[in-house]
Amino acid sequence: MRATEDALAIISRGTQEILVEDALRKKLAEGRPLRVKAGFDPTAPDLHLGHTVLINKLRQFQDLGHQVLFLIGDFTGMIGDPTGKSATRAPLTPDEISENAKTYREQIFRILDPERTQVVFNSSWMGEMRAADLVQLAAKHTVARMLERDDFSKRFKSGQSIAIHEFLYPLVQGYDSVALQADIELGGTDQKFNLLVGRQLQEAYGQEPQVVITLPILEGLDGVQKMSKSLSNYIGITDPPDAMFGKIMSISDELMWRYLELLSLRSVNEIDAWRRAVAAGENPRDVKFRLAEELVTRFHDPAAARRAQEGFIARFQKGALPDDMPYVTLPPREGGRLPIANLLKDAQLVKSTSDALRLIGQGAVRVDGERIDDRALGFESGTTHIYQVGKRRFARVTVQ
Repeated sequence: MRATEDALAIISRGTQEILVEDALRKKLAEGRPLRVKAGFDPTAPDLHLGHTVLINKLRQFQDLGHQVLFLIGDFTGMIGDPTGKSATRAPLTPDEISENAKTYREQIFRILDPERTQVVFNSSWMGEMRAADLVQLAAKHTVARMLERDDFSKRFKSGQSIAIHEFLYPLVQGYDSVALQADIELGGTDQKFNLLVGRQLQEAYGQEPQVVITLPILEGLDGVQKMSKSLSNYIGITDPPDAMFGKIMSISDELMWRYLELLSLRSVNEIDAWRRAVAAGENPRDVKFRLAEELVTRFHDPAAARRAQEGFIARFQKGALPDDMPYVTLPPREGGRLPIANLLKDAQLVKSTSDALRLIGQGAVRVDGERIDDRALGFESGTTHIYQVGKRRFARVTVQ
């Protein structure tokens, strides 16, 4: 019993919801390796730290002796996940899916144990399904239940179109759990409806329903929208050490605690002690250094993390970032970009755009510690960087 409760405490850390906790406790008490499923549609070629919130939890299950089913949704990717969408999402092409899936396989073993990981593709069973089988699957769910889903409901009430194939997405994701006989499925909070469809379909097919565990969605560098490559507010797990370290150092002090909660493997007690130290006057930058060092070490190695920190300090003149550095959020200009001269002016780092262009030409402007000389440089929506003009003017700026 003690072992079960200890395992439950590890699994519960950082989760949003466990449905149903008593069922999870019962499965853990059985003492057998559980089949823990998580699905990823290969929508982009690289994984980022937002993905690792879930992947870290999978690794915890592995450390507890369980088997991970890492599902690459090559079939569902061709449907297009409608979750959170206000319009029909464009499906991926088979070539895009194949290329993205290849890099996923290469990257996940930076975190997961290959010996306890089974990589599966849902085209393996969905591609073999006959039209009659798909009709039978569709018969196990209702339109009324589908319209309980928030994004479908909003689109239906506002008269926006919902393509029939979008209803197939949660059905196929749910059927994946049937095909894999999953004991547990993990997903982001935005996937709760789809995960529960998996429970319902397992019951319809005579299986014991899976336990559903939802995890929070990690905000990107802007601290507002979820981390996403399409929003350019992400930290990729294959980012070079210097870039990864610098991006982590660019996050706000408030967001730092969120990243520690969801990404760090440090104990809760240790993080709480850091909170108390900062409240008592310790510079939050020192805590951010520890977080950046931990994450760069995880995805590279300790030597790379050390060099990245030394490089960061050197670029910013031995840590001369001011404690009162302003955090600024600016809207992009037409086309979704903000030119560097306008950014510096709007962030009140210079008096005018002509002043900005002159200082760039003089080599007096730095972005994340690197001197820039391109006067036509622009920054996309969702990007966050530390900007420096001269020796004393700094601002952390997010382009919305």
